[in-house]
Amino acid sequence: MRRTAIPAALLSAALLLSACGGSSEDGGMPVPVEGGDAPTITLSGTPSAQPTAAPTKKPSAPVTTAAPPPPAKGQVTVVAGNFASNPAVQGLVKSYPVYFSALVARDADIIKNNFPAYFYADVQQGIDEAKRNGWVMKPPGSVVVMGTSPQPPDVIRVKLCRSQTTQYWNPGSKSWVVAAKGAPQVIDMIRTGLGWLPYQLAPSTGVNCAKVRFPA
Repeated sequence: MRRTAIPAALLSAALLLSACGGSSEDGGMPVPVEGGDAPTITLSGTPSAQPTAAPTKKPSAPVTTAAPPPPAKGQVTVVAGNFASNPAVQGLVKSYPVYFSALVARDADIIKNNFPAYFYADVQQGIDEAKRNGWVMKPPGSVVVMGTSPQPPDVIRVKLCRSQTTQYWNPGSKSWVVAAKGAPQVIDMIRTGLGWLPYQLAPSTGVNCAKVRFPA
C-alpha cells in the first residue's frame, strides 16, 4: 500500500498546476482567478470609410460663337433708278455682273457660255485686245441706267454710264484706256427663253455721262 500512496506535497503541487492552466479548447488563455469576468474590449462603432476628396473639375472653356463672315461685296453695282420696273433692265441687273466678271477675268468663254452669240462676237474682240496689251480691270465697278427705248423685234435698248473702274487700265502708261469720269455704253437686250439677255452692243451716240455720280 505504500507504493500507491501519493505524497501530500506532490498532490498539492498537482492541484495548483491544474488551477492555473487552461483547457485545451480555450487556446491556452489564462482563466481569471477567483471567477472574475474576462476583460471586455468595446468597439466605439463600425468604422466608416474615410472621405475621399472629390475630383477637381476642370473649368470648361467659355463657349464662343464665331462672328459670321462679312457679306461678299459684289464686283459691280447696277443702279436701275427709275427704270427698275422695265423687264429688260431687270434682265440687265441680273446679267451684267456675269458680263463684268468676264471683263475682269479677260475670259471671253464666260460670255460664250452665258449670252447669245451676237453679244459674244461683240465682246470677244475687246477682251482679246485687253489680254494682248496687258490691260487690267479691277472691281468694284458701277453702272447707272440712263434710259431705255424699244427696238423691234423684241429688243429694248438700254443706255448706260460706266464708271471709270469699269474701264480697262493700262499699267504701262498708267492711264485709263477710256479716259473719262464715266463712259457711255448702250446694250440691246433681247427676250429669250431664259429671260432678257444682252444681245449686242449698240452705238452710244447721245448718251452724256459727264454729271453722273457713281456709287462705287
